[in-house]
Order: sequence, then structure tokens, then C-alpha cells
Amino acid sequence: MPTFIRLHDRVFSLAEDPFTAVGDEDTIPPGDVIISLTRFQAEGEGLLSEGHSVGVRLESHEDVEALAYDLPQIAVVALAFPKFGDGRAYTSARLLRERLGYKGEVRAVGDVLREQAGFMVRCGFDAFEPADGSTVEVWEAAAHRFRHAYQRSDDGRPAAYAERGE
Repeated sequence: MPTFIRLHDRVFSLAEDPFTAVGDEDTIPPGDVIISLTRFQAEGEGLLSEGHSVGVRLESHEDVEALAYDLPQIAVVALAFPKFGDGRAYTSARLLRERLGYKGEVRAVGDVLREQAGFMVRCGFDAFEPADGSTVEVWEAAAHRFRHAYQRSDDGRPAAYAERGE
């Protein structure tokens, strides 16, 4: 089972993951599930009506706006990082938080490395499945590595120019 780290009230902690990731060809198990966007579009309404908590995994090429109508019913949006250098999930997280007003869990999955922790938090991620096996302590240290930020973001930290009073 992969490491699952959750951020709540600015505190990182190791957590039990109540969700089961289910492939498109797999049978839906009892309990909470994370399914692909394609499967959600085909079966999501039925799963929600059965009382499942449903999460949707978006691949980096998929558009978050496809979930706009259903976001109030979705418990988790898992944004995939297919490889370290693919940053499209950062944009998706910002769009979910800022443009679409999503308040649920935004989870980073895939090739998620501790070097990305600070950027992920600033973009609105609050749950992480580190591919590098990072501990909570290492993940938290990486997330707070830099004191100053140069852009506005979702994490509430002021940008460097705001701290200088410009």
C-alpha cells in the first residue's frame, strides 16, 4: 500500500486512505472508490445514488471543467502526474480551487516526488501519494523549504512583493 499523506490545517500527517482506486475494467468494490473520468461519466450517477463516496482520477490531458457540474458530489479529485516533468496537474489544481471553487480533497497521484511538495501545496493540493516513499517529516520539510514565494497562490502565503509592501 502506498504512503498516503494528508494536509489539514497546515499540518501534514500519515493517513489511512478510505478510497480504493478502481480500473476501468475492474468490478466496483464496496466502499469508497476513485475511478477514471471516462468511467465516472458512464457510471458516476449510479454510484453516487448507491451511496458511494466517489473520487475521480484525471489524467494530465483531461480537462477539469468536464467535472464542473458534478464537483459538489465528488469527494476527491485525484490529479495524475504521469512523469516528474509534466506540470499540467498544477494548473488543474489551481482551476479546481480558484475558478471552480472546489472544496473537496485534491490529491496528487502518479510520479509525485518530495521536490514538488511546496509547489503542490501552493496550488491547492491537500493529499499526496508520494512515489518516492517520503515520510511525513521529509514531505513537510520539503513543503516548507523556501520562506519566500514570488507568486500569489492558494496556500494563503503572501508573495514576496506583498511582504515588502510594494
